[in-house]
This record gives sequence, C-alpha cells and structure tokens, in this order.
Amino acid sequence: MTNSKSAASVALPIIIVAGCFIAMASFGVRSTFGLFTLPVTAEFGWGREVYGLALAIQNLVWGLIQPVAGGMADRYGTAKTLSAGALIYAAGLLLMALGGTEASLYLGGGVLAGIGIGTASFAVVMAAFGRAVPAEKRSFVFGIATAASSAGQFVFAPIGQQFINSFGWQTTLIYFAAVLMLILPLSFALKGKTEHSAEDTEDLSVVETLRRAFKHRSYNLLVAGFFVCGFHLAFVTVHMPAYLVQCGLSPDVGSWALALIGLFNIVGSLGAGYLGGKVPKQLLLASIYLSRVVVTGLFLLIPVSEVSAYLFAAFTGLLWLATVPPTAALVSGFFGPKYMGMLYGFAFLSHQVGSFFGVWLGGIVFDRTGSYDLVWYLGILLGLAATALHIPISEKRSERFQAAMPAQ
Repeated sequence: MTNSKSAASVALPIIIVAGCFIAMASFGVRSTFGLFTLPVTAEFGWGREVYGLALAIQNLVWGLIQPVAGGMADRYGTAKTLSAGALIYAAGLLLMALGGTEASLYLGGGVLAGIGIGTASFAVVMAAFGRAVPAEKRSFVFGIATAASSAGQFVFAPIGQQFINSFGWQTTLIYFAAVLMLILPLSFALKGKTEHSAEDTEDLSVVETLRRAFKHRSYNLLVAGFFVCGFHLAFVTVHMPAYLVQCGLSPDVGSWALALIGLFNIVGSLGAGYLGGKVPKQLLLASIYLSRVVVTGLFLLIPVSEVSAYLFAAFTGLLWLATVPPTAALVSGFFGPKYMGMLYGFAFLSHQVGSFFGVWLGGIVFDRTGSYDLVWYLGILLGLAATALHIPISEKRSERFQAAMPAQ
C-alpha cells in the first residue's frame, strides 16, 4: 500500500503537467476561431450567420459529446479518449481549411471540431485530475487545469492572427491541426485509471446515474446557471474581434484582446480554484456572474477604444473560466469522483447549449440589424438570472449518491 501511494505521489505531478499542456493546445486552438470570422466570410461572400452557425454547431456538438467523452474517460481511461479527440479535431480543421463550401464548414468546423474539442478538452483532463487528487485539493487543481487552458488562449490568439496575416487562414488552420498532434504523446502520461476512493458509490448504470443526479435540486440549478456562462464566453470569443473592427479598431486589437482574456484568466482561474476551497462555492459563482454584468455594462457605456477594449478584456479574463473550478468541484462534491466525468459532462452540455445560442444569435442579430447591441444586452440579463440561480445552491452531498457509500 505504501509503495502504491508513493508511486501515485510521483506520478501526480507528471499527470498535472501533461494534462495542462493538453489543455493549452486544445483550448488555445479553439480560442482562435473568432479570428477567422472576417477572412472566411470575406473570401466566400458568406454572411456572418453562416460562419456563426458553423461555430454554434461546434459548441452544441462539443456539449453533446462531453458526457460521452466523460463516460469514456471514466470507463476506458483518459489517454485513449484524448488521443481519439485530437485526431478528430485535427481532421475537422483540415476539412474546414480545404473544403471551400458551407457544407464542409459545417461538417469540419462544426461537427468534427466539436467532437474533437469535446474529447480532447480540459473537461476530460479535469476528470483525470478529479480521480487522482484528494477532495480537499480538487478545486485548486481544477483551477490549474483551467488556467492552463487560458494560457493556451494567451499564446495562440496573437500567434493565430499573425499566422493569418502572414500565411492566410487556410494555412494557419493546417498548422494548428499539426499542433494538435502533440496531444497524442502527451496523453500517454495520463494512461490508466486512478483507483476509486472511499468516496465512491456502487456501480450504477448511465440511466440510473442520471436519474439520481437530476433529482438533486442544487445540481439542476448549477446546470441551468452554466448555460449563461457558455452564452457569454462563446459570444465574446467569436464575435468580439469583428465587433471591435466594426468600431474602427484593427484586427490585431481583437487578437490581443482575446490574448489578454486568456492571460488574466490564468489569475482568475487560479484565484477561483483557491477561493473555492475557502468560501461557499455557490456564492463565489454568484459573485462571478454579477461581476460579469457590471463589467459588460461599463464596456457598453464607455466609447470603444483600444484602451477600453483591453480593459474590458482584462476584467473579463479575471471572470472568464473562473466559473469552472467551483462548478467542477460542486459536481464532484455532490456525487463523488466516480461519476464526475459524466455528470460534469452533462453540466457542460448546458454550457454548450448556451454557447450555441450566444454564437448563433450574434450572427443573426448582426446580419439583421448591423449591430451586436441586442446580444450584449441579453447577456447582461442572463448574467443577472445566473446570479439568482446560484445563491440557493447547497454544497451538501446528494443522498442518492451517499446511501451505498462505506462509512468514512
């Protein structure tokens, strides 16, 4: 037993480092899709609704596949899941780059990229972390994984814009597909499955697991609130670069704004992970959503300039993925680590449904009105709703996942 624990303690830093690099690559590439809005639509003469729908499909497919990916990681291991996801993700980028039709855009940039992101994302990495890390340290380690994803956004956004300027958008997508192949050797470090702890319940079928989970009121509130997070993130990621160009700024400002979001989210994610172990997680989440409302409202009131764009990006970055560590920690706390991959996956599905509407409505509203204002205002209203949803959440373990647990 001692040797086993010693081996696990040696392996844990390797698991965390490899998982963080995987999260950086996967989310970093994904965070650049908004930079392709203008060059892609300009080359083919498509409206922004076309490109927005492709990325809306991507977000929805990502959400739909996430519970499946989480279940696969729980059952078959993280390495196989991540490797399969990386291959599918790269194939989607190649089809997006070389297809040249709306159908290829929807299939490559939408369906295949969505499947790939969902099975090679930080959510799958966090499921591995959740099984390997003691309960009292999970929130902080989830923050590390989330911060690594943001570091990827900070690195890839400006590089992506420079590549587009220098090589064109198709070649940039091909280069990014090559980068995703690095996930294959890195995933080997996450090979195998961590033994379940005393927190685990008896083996449950998928249907029974979901039936019990969705009878837990706090989980339902958490899932509903996560919809709003997805709406905010996807709209800003995809449409803010084009919005800033519409306001008279250069495309480079948009890329650096995305990079700043990623940079400041490193601080925000680590801070949220730390605070999630110190303060009630539901109140932390409510304060994050309310802060988003304030930051967005101020951004819309102040005339848009490079300074205001960068300030908005910095403050938004502090709140960007700060919702993820406490949300993941709450799911793990409700149900234990054994089913975290699948049940966090279903929470994330709600997040991605929100992403679908954030991206799609952004394109539709702009094409119909020539402005993004209505979607900005809708985001503010949804932020207020999310604030209210999180306040009544209780951190208590679900009784339906506690009855069969051994005494602790």
